[in-house]
Formats: sequence, C-alpha cells, structure tokens
Amino acid sequence: MAAAGAVERSFVELSGAERERPRHFREFTVCGIGTANAAAGAVKYGESAGGFYYVESGKLFSVTRNRFIHWKISGDTLELVEESLDINLLNNAVRLKFQNCVLLPGGVHVSETQNHVIILILTNQTVHRLLLPHPSRMYRSELAIESQMQSIFTDIGKVDFRDPCNYQLIPAVPGLSPSSATSAAWLSNDGGALFALPSASGGIFVLKLPPYDIPGVVSVVELRQSSVMQRLLIGWMPTAIRGDQGPSARPLSLAVHCVEHDAFVFALCQDHKLRMWSYKDQMCLMVADMLEFVPVNKDLRLTAGTGHKLRLAYSPSMGLYLGVYLHAPKRGQFCVFQLVSAENNRYSLDHISSLFTSQETLIDFALTSTDIWALWHDAENQTVVKYINFEHNVAGQWSPVFMQPLPEEEIVIRDDQDPRIFCRGAERNLDLSWTELKKEVTLAVESELQGSVTEYEFSQEEFRSLQQEFWCKFYACCLQYQEALSHPLALHLNPHTNMVCLLKKGYLSFLVPSSLVDHLYLLPDENLLTEDETTISDDVDVARDVMCLIKCLRLIGESVTMDMSVMMEMSCYNLQSPEKAAEQILEDLITIDVDNVMEDICSKLQEIRNPIHAIGLLIREMDYETEVEMEKGFNPAQPLNIRMNLSQLYGSSTAGHVVCRSVCKIASTRFLICRDLLILQQLLMRLGDADYIQLLHPWCQVNVGSCRFMLGRCYLVTGEGQKALECFCQAASEVGKEEFLDRLVRSEDGETVAAPRLQYYDKVLRLLDVVGLPELVIQLATSAITEAGDDWKSQATLRTCIFKHHLDLGHNSQAYEALTQIPDSSRQLDCLRQLVVVLCERSQLQDLVEFPYVNLHNEVVGIIESRARAVDLMTHNYYELLYAFHIYRHNYRKAGTVMFEYGMRLGREVRTIRGLEKQGNCYLAAINCLRLIRPEYAWIVQPASGAVYDRPGASPKRNHDGECTAAPPNRQIEILELEGLEKECSLARTRLTLAQHDPAAVAVAGSSSAEEMVTLLVQAGLFDTAISLCQTFKLPLTPVFEGLAFNATDEAWRLLSTYLERYKVQNNLYHHCVINKLLSHGVPLPNWLINSYKKVDAAELLRLYLNYDLLEEAVELVSEYVDAVLGKGHQYFGIEFPLSATAPMVWLPYSAIDQLLQALGENTANSHNIALSQKILDKLEDYQQKVDKATRDLLYRRNL
Repeated sequence: MAAAGAVERSFVELSGAERERPRHFREFTVCGIGTANAAAGAVKYGESAGGFYYVESGKLFSVTRNRFIHWKISGDTLELVEESLDINLLNNAVRLKFQNCVLLPGGVHVSETQNHVIILILTNQTVHRLLLPHPSRMYRSELAIESQMQSIFTDIGKVDFRDPCNYQLIPAVPGLSPSSATSAAWLSNDGGALFALPSASGGIFVLKLPPYDIPGVVSVVELRQSSVMQRLLIGWMPTAIRGDQGPSARPLSLAVHCVEHDAFVFALCQDHKLRMWSYKDQMCLMVADMLEFVPVNKDLRLTAGTGHKLRLAYSPSMGLYLGVYLHAPKRGQFCVFQLVSAENNRYSLDHISSLFTSQETLIDFALTSTDIWALWHDAENQTVVKYINFEHNVAGQWSPVFMQPLPEEEIVIRDDQDPRIFCRGAERNLDLSWTELKKEVTLAVESELQGSVTEYEFSQEEFRSLQQEFWCKFYACCLQYQEALSHPLALHLNPHTNMVCLLKKGYLSFLVPSSLVDHLYLLPDENLLTEDETTISDDVDVARDVMCLIKCLRLIGESVTMDMSVMMEMSCYNLQSPEKAAEQILEDLITIDVDNVMEDICSKLQEIRNPIHAIGLLIREMDYETEVEMEKGFNPAQPLNIRMNLSQLYGSSTAGHVVCRSVCKIASTRFLICRDLLILQQLLMRLGDADYIQLLHPWCQVNVGSCRFMLGRCYLVTGEGQKALECFCQAASEVGKEEFLDRLVRSEDGETVAAPRLQYYDKVLRLLDVVGLPELVIQLATSAITEAGDDWKSQATLRTCIFKHHLDLGHNSQAYEALTQIPDSSRQLDCLRQLVVVLCERSQLQDLVEFPYVNLHNEVVGIIESRARAVDLMTHNYYELLYAFHIYRHNYRKAGTVMFEYGMRLGREVRTIRGLEKQGNCYLAAINCLRLIRPEYAWIVQPASGAVYDRPGASPKRNHDGECTAAPPNRQIEILELEGLEKECSLARTRLTLAQHDPAAVAVAGSSSAEEMVTLLVQAGLFDTAISLCQTFKLPLTPVFEGLAFNATDEAWRLLSTYLERYKVQNNLYHHCVINKLLSHGVPLPNWLINSYKKVDAAELLRLYLNYDLLEEAVELVSEYVDAVLGKGHQYFGIEFPLSATAPMVWLPYSAIDQLLQALGENTANSHNIALSQKILDKLEDYQQKVDKATRDLLYRRNL
C-alpha cells in the first residue's frame, strides 16, 4: 500500500515484564528530623506516578540509549525504578518510606547534569535532594557492551538522607497551603535546588537549597502577582495585613521552564487564569484568562476551578508550547498555546488549537510539540487513552489506543470441562513454574472447598457445582487483583525515541503503533468513517475496495459468536481444515441472521470492483518479508565495539517481553482477520466470485507412518496432545510395513509378537500415560479394541486401561461401563475393588450405590464388607455405604444386619462417646429396617464371635497372610428378632447415658452386658436408668436397692422409700435385701425402713434381727408385735383385725420368739438379758391369757 506511511495509526497497549515477574525492591526508610507525626489528620492524596527520560536516550551510541526512570507515589512511600530496553539493569528498583510525612502528588522531579542525576522530592513537611551518579560516569559508552550493568540506584544505600545539605523542613509559613496538590522543582544554573509550592493567597512559595558542594543558607521567597518578591527568612506578615488577592487565585497546577539564567514559573489557578512569573526578575510577567477560549463560560466564571491541569513542551525550533486542560462538569477542553515574547520583557500567548472531549475524569495528559496524549477513566471505570495532532487534525478526531482488556468477569464451564483447568490470558508469576503454581492454587482452593463441606456425602453433580463455585470465587479474587493492579496513574512520553508508556498501579505498559491492517480492522466505526482513503493506496479505486473489504470483515467479526470462534480455533489447533470450519460458521451465521447482516455484507461486496485484487493486497500487507534490506549507511565492517553496541539494541528482558507481546497481539489480530477472510471467501464462492487455492500435497511419500509417529512425538513435546494422537493413529496402519515401526514393536529378544499392531498400540498407550494425557489414552485404547478382535487378554488389558483412566478423570459412569466389559473375571474383580475404594475416598457414594452391578452384586457386597471389617470404624464409612447399598435395593434385612454388626463393633472397638452415639444410631437404623419387613420375616442372623472380632482391623475372612480361613466348626447360628434388637438398642442408649454422665466409664461401657450395666449405673447414681434397664431385660431390681442402701443421704433414703413403695414383689424381697445389706455392714436401720418392713413382714424382720444378734431390737419388736396383735397399734404392723372373738385368727412367730428366748438365756450372768427375757415372757403370758379369753368367747358364741 503505497501511501501507508502517512496515515495516523492507532496504538496498542502491551504490558511490561513486571506484570509477570514481580520486582525486587530494596527498601529504605527516610527519617525526617523535626517532622511531626502526619498520621492523624493528614491529607489523604491519591496515588500518582511520573517518568523521566535522559537527554541522550535517543542517541544510538549513548550509554543512556532507551533508558528512563519511572516512579510511583503512594502515601508515605516512593517507588523508583530505572528501566532500559537495551540492557538488563541490576539493583534498579528502590522503595523509600518517608517517616511521619506524606509525599505530595507529583512531588518527584528528576534532572540530570553532566555528572549526576538529581532527584528532587517534596513531602507535606520536607524537601529532599538525592544525588546519584550519571550513567555516563559509571560506564564509558564505547565499552558498555555487557548484557547487564548496574543501575544508578545501586549505591543509594550509601546516601545520607539526613544530610542538611540535601534535606530541609518546610517552614511553618503563614499562607502556605496545608493541602497542596501540586508542586514544582528545578535546578538553577548554579546547581541550587528550588522547590515551588502554591500559596493559599494565590502566590507561590519557592524554597531554595544551595548547591550541594557549596556552603550556603536555605532561603524561602514568595512570588506574588503584585510583582514583588519578598524574602522570608525570619519573620512573617499575615496575608490579611499585606492585602493579597483572595483564595480564588490559588494555583491548581504548576510548571517550570528553565531558560538561560532564569526560570519561568507557570501557574494555572482556581480563577481559571494562567499566570507566569520570572524567578530571576521577581515579576509576574503575564496573566491570561483561559475562559476567553471557552465557548460557553458564564457558569464557569462564577465557580472556582477544579481539575485544571497544565503541561509544557519545548522544541528548539518552535519554542515553548503550553497545554491547558480546563475541567468543567461533564465536559473538558484542551487548549494549546505558544509562548510569544515581545519587547520590554513582555509575553503573550498565541492560541494554536482548542480540542473538546466528552470524557469526564482526566487522569493525566502529556504534551509534545505536535501531539496531545490523554488518559481518562470513563463512566464504566475503564481506562481510555487517545492522542491527537493538534495542528493538522482539522476534524478534531482523536486516534484511539486499544487497551489490553481484563479477563472476562464471568466464564462458562461446559459439562465436559474440569473447573480446575480454566485459564484466561497469560499473566502468571514466573517465580514459580506453571506446574508448581497450578499445584499450589489447586491445593489451596480444594482445601477451602473441603473445609466448607458439611454433608458427609453428596452426588457428583453437587460436588461439581460446589467445585465450580469455589473456583469461580478464586477467579473473581484474581480478577479483582488484576483490576487493582491495572489502575492507571500517568502517561510518560519520550519525544527523542517516540516511546509512550502508561504507568499503572502495579506495572508498566507500553503503547506501540499498530500496523495499517490491524489499524483498519480494529478502528472504531466513527474513526473508520473519516479515514482518508488515499493513505491506503495511491490508486483511489483500490483504496475504496480495500476499505469496503475491511468493512465486510468487521461485520463478519462482529457477528461471529464465541462458540463459532472456538470452533475455528480448535480446527486450526487440531490441524483440521479451516476452510471446512469457515463453511460451517457461514452456515450458522446465515441460520441465526435476524438483523440481515449477511444482506449488508453482500451489498457492500457489490461495491468492490475487484475483490480478488483487494484480498490479495490485504494478504500481502499482512505478510512480513523475511528479508530486510540493510539500512543505508550501515557498514558491516565497522569496529567490533560499535557492532557489539548495536547488537544490544532492544536486548533487555523488558524489551524482549514487549516484542513477544507485540508478536502475540499481531498474531491474534491477524488470526481473526484471516478467519473472517475465510468466511468471506466462502460467501464469495457461494456468489460465484472468487478463486480457491488448494494446498500442496505433502512432499514426502516414503515411510509415511514412521514420519507420522515421530511427528506425534514432537507434538507431545510441544504439548499438543490431540495432534499427536492423530499422528499416532495414522501411523498405526503402517505397522508391519515399515522397518522403523517394526523395530518399535519388536520385543527385547528381537522377536516380533503375533499381533504387532496391538503391540504398537501398547507402546503408544504407555507413552501417553507417561506424558500424562489420560483423555488421549482413553481415545486410543477405544480405537485399539477393534484391533483386538477375539483376543480376550488384549481386550481385558485395553478395557482395564480405559477403566483406570476414566476413574482417574472422575468419569465414574464411563469407568463403570468399562468395568462391566472386562472379559477377565480376575481383572474385573480388581477393578471393581479399585472403583469402590476410590469412590469412597472421593465421597462420591451416590454413584457407587446406584450402579446396577449386573452379575457383580455379590462381589461388590463382599468387597465392601471386607473393607468395612478391615479399616478403622471412625475414619471410613464402609458400613454406612453397605447399608445404603442394601436400602437402595430394598434388601432391608441385610441392611439391618449390616447396621447391627456395625453397632456391635463400635461397642467393642471404639471406646468413645462418639462411638456410643453411633452405636445407638446403628441399632435404630437396624430396627427401622426390620419394621419395614413382614413380622414373620423380621429377624436377622446375629453375627457370631469372629464376625465381631477382638483384634481391631483383622479380617473375618482371611488370615495375616491373606489366605482365606476355614470356617470354624460347629458354629451356632443365633437368630435375633425385632424384640431382641430393641433390647440391644435400649442397652446402647443406656451405655451412652452412662458415658455422658461419667466420661471415665466409657472405656468399660461399650461392651458391657445388661447385668454389668446395671451395676455400673448404680455405681454412677443413675438409679432410674438402672431400673428401666432391669425392666427391659426382666432382671431383678436387687442390685439397685442394694446400691441405694449404701447411699446414706436424705435424698437417697427418700428415693429408696419411693422405690420400695413402687416396686413391690412377692415375699417383700427388696425390703429384705436392703435391710440384710445394711445389717451385714453394721449400719443402723432408719426408722422409716423399720416401720415400712413392720407393715409387710414383721416376722422376717425379727428373724433378721436374730441373724445379726440384735437381741434388744428383737425384744422391742416382739413386744410391739404382741401389743399390735392385742389391738394396740395394730395398724403399724399391717394387722387389719386384732385379737377378738369375732375377728379372724391371728398368730405370732413362735419359732423366732423361742430362738430369741434361747439366745437371751444362754448367758445367765447377764442381768440385762435376763430382764429382756422376762419382759418377753410377761408379754407372752398376757397374750396367752387374752387368747384363752377370746377362745372361750368364741366357743360360747358357737354354742348359742
């Protein structure tokens, strides 16, 4: 395209290398002597950035060629980086932290002298001067031929930041704005450092540090519009007394232009006026009202300006240019002026251009002698960069910069994709390898996922949904991080090299011009409409054809959906015909065309006079020439050092990265152009207008199979597995025909196997397995099955391979399907065992339960039972799996048997409260199972000793060598019915109750019988629970009453009294056992117990007294008993009718009374015993008399 060089090209953003490899900053703290703590109440400034280019950065043989400095300011921290596009700089990044201070926005200014690079820094309390060696003094340019060199920041650690010559507190000057958002700094001719700060009254304070090598005094002066320069050294006069102008004249943006022996200070102020001072002459040389250049300014005059910005650009041939940005609500305006000098030291502004923009938030702009570059944030918070030639662009059309987009906010993961493998863009941290980074991220996300899971098991769909949720959350965090790093701060332009940089929060990006084709294809519609066709070709008709062709391609590109784009990419990736993909995409476009896009394209095609010529021209323009003519004037015979120096041009890692990014961007853009061009060609063919060029056939027709096999190996190395698989499959047909492939499949002893093609497949399958491509292994093994035919061993090997890799990939259904087709029963059983174990470990139990297991039911049950009996009960859930397996198949009896065995093992092997809880739940589940069965079948075979074994982890079926053990002879089968199972459940609940009451008892409670549990419950004081257990198992309550007998508390006595009253049995057994227990231990009987027993069995109480030689108590009891029989207190002995002629007969325990009298008479020397004996005899004599009388009365009545 002949006139292509004249077009104003668009630019493309390319991110710098530090986005992928974080910089290593050396950190230093700058301690400010005398500074106040700025943390409380300090003004918060936004982050800012800036850059500096060396004067000789554009000279070919300069040591500073393509070398620049850029920085970022954030609060109290300044990050400085020196970059080179030619050489890798060492120690080139430093981070300075200013203690108790906040850096001013734009408060860094860099200058260079012959020997030094001077960095001037302003904070809200201090000013600093850093002197660093100039690169030309560190290296002689003709010797700078190394691949790396030291940066000027290498020895910054030696700098004394508190040296009073290079550091000064800003004096507490009345009128100095406490929240300055602008500043300026420069070097004077004598080497002094000057710092300018705005005054609240509209003037400018200038603080001067003397030259670093000459002793001097720090001075502060104020420039005011009154054209008077006051020296402020000792005292200060308030602004109100001096009568200065109001705050509306406060500077918003400062800039300095140094001329010989003077410096012009420019200030763009709140009153929308531009003021110019001469620092040398102490005068305000010019005041210009910027609103005179604003079309509608009535509202602006009434309000103070905000957001105004000022930039300067100097050209030796054209003089000084001033760029002014005037901010107004919802609009902005750039004005470009040229400074014109007149006589008598008077200056004026020559208005060059006014440019209008609709973007509202201007971040930064840069000015050159020809262009304005501007950086905005639009309404959607997107970064926008544009540039314009302010002299020759009559239409006011800005040229765009195509910014690098952030990854999509939402990604679509198809059902056949693993959520862990998605990736967008190439941004990654190169400190770790891709494999290591992927492993760390995967472990972190999967760990977070596992920590959030509350359910013990869930379906594969639920797991996938949860997995996708957490990976999308991780992706969102990455996206937020990328957005934060991508926040733009400033533009940096180097007019000597035409380098344009965009300084962002986290990295540096370069803006490079687009080629003509990319420019036309990517250009926005409004720019394309105004594009000058003559810049495309000298032939106007050809230029119009190309423009129409570009418009057609753009329409196609806008219509292609994401799925269509992926179709073409995969077609090219898999070495398939892109023409076929283009044809299919065209069919789809025609099918879904509801906006008549195809009709618009066809209409535009009719405007193209010669489509073939236009297409050819476009293709040639996209094709880079492989041979480039040597630049005129370059002599290859130049000295070695010059050639070495030139060889370093763009030789740094930063430049290399930018070049790679540029190639990637060009390739991706031109791939889209070629894609759309192919689709357009398919449309032209349908219209009968274009030629189709066939690709040449492969030139090599010898050993095609071997070549395809080697090509497949190469594709494996480059990571293109699908292409490798196609090559391997194509090579398979040549096995047995080519010597190389025959040697490949030959065994180690040199013999060829019977089925060489199967051996070939086996070799390739192993190769793919080693590389780690399970999907391709499955594809190839599936293809190889047809070759196996009736060879059942090969069939078994291949199907086992398919099963293994499906299982590894999480394709559970496909793995089961492959398992069922394995012809070797031994391999099938091994695979079945592997399926069970893996799905259990993954908690994918629903799949495991719901597989049909045709002809494999008993085998899978046996595997799960074996696993259940061989692993730790609390870690693995094989019993619960087996229970679910039987429930799913409505085999409730087996399900109940499983849970009963589980519960029994828990009681014996897991001596914890958690184990007892699970035991109770197991028994409840077993009960539920039996209740679902008809009553006559509601029973299970109780596991005998051996099924529930004493050694945890031992197998009931195999010995320690793994051999099957013989069944023990004469094993008795025990049937457990529902009633018995309910008793076991009650016993389990009782064990849990005891363990919760006394955790120390958990060690013995788990396997205790009902009788043992009663004893334990009594010892723990759980008497109600003990009684309930006794009633369930029909056990006597004697242990409970005996246990209560020893608890000599009022509460225990009351409970014992209640129990004796509530639980009455024949022969008053519980009264007897309580009293007998108390007396056997010498415990006195409480009165309530004696009275209670007297009511029910006074004779037995007397015998107990006699058994324990309680003679006095026995005598007292006999005396009371005789009185009760005779009618005195008979109700206390349970006697309803005392002795009388009309009442039923009564009796006395004469045998026990005789024993008492005999015991009392054995010791005649004991007078007390003789008295007691006499007392009884007297009572008996009185009793006998009354019995005789009652008897006579009775006989008398009978005789009447």
